[in-house]
Amino acid sequence: MTGPVSPPAPRTYNGLNWEGLKTLYLKEVRRFWKVGAQTVFAPVVTTLLYMMVFVVAVQGARQPIPGVNFSEFVGPGLIMMAILNNAFANASSSLIQAKIMGTATDFLTPPLSPLELLLGFGLGAATRGLLVGLATAICVWPFSRFGIEHLWAVVYFSLIASLLLGLMGVLAGVWSEKFDHLAAVQNFVVMPMTFLSGTFYAVDALPEPFATISHYNPFFYLIDGFRYGFIGQAEGVLATGVISSFVLTVIVGWAAYEVFRRGWRLKS
Repeated sequence: MTGPVSPPAPRTYNGLNWEGLKTLYLKEVRRFWKVGAQTVFAPVVTTLLYMMVFVVAVQGARQPIPGVNFSEFVGPGLIMMAILNNAFANASSSLIQAKIMGTATDFLTPPLSPLELLLGFGLGAATRGLLVGLATAICVWPFSRFGIEHLWAVVYFSLIASLLLGLMGVLAGVWSEKFDHLAAVQNFVVMPMTFLSGTFYAVDALPEPFATISHYNPFFYLIDGFRYGFIGQAEGVLATGVISSFVLTVIVGWAAYEVFRRGWRLKS
């Protein structure tokens, strides 16, 4: 008689369980795509409302940047705002729901390393942020009519912003013990940093010390660099935005990796 047949070992390459990583990533993508009307198209409608209200409200006002119409200025900012908010919401909501509903074992029990968990949740969140950003860009363009001056800036800042906020969402989702905690992070941290980062105005036009303080907001550099890709002008130092966003993503990614490695608030 033969003994019980062991399940096949997961396929790995360079130490990564690619099959498990792909499964977790697809689970995260399918989770938000199942309710696409709520997770993808609803944010686009909200952004269009912002676009119409602000463009009508400031019609004929002084240009925030010389030679750039307000609609061209605010369009890229709204796209980036949609990317930031939705990347954060995807990872944070997925983890808090798993903790509250007791389904965290679905991704803690399989042979997934902390790095694979980090990549699965982070890339899933980034995918939602980028999809919402693309849909927003398509819908906003008829009102904004922006062009693309520097494609590399559009690609880099959209990718780094979606990944950074996805990783921040991982930390927020693990830290939160109930939906009120997560709502507090969204309402008192993410939303203010997004709105006060030059989405609707030029930060250099602010009185001091608010103009200087705005330059310490990491979201300012994400929006400013992304907008630079469309209009060819930046308020801040572009190199500072590129380097600081990369370094901050690495730091937040390391923190999220440690959370998964230790199982903090997940296994206890």
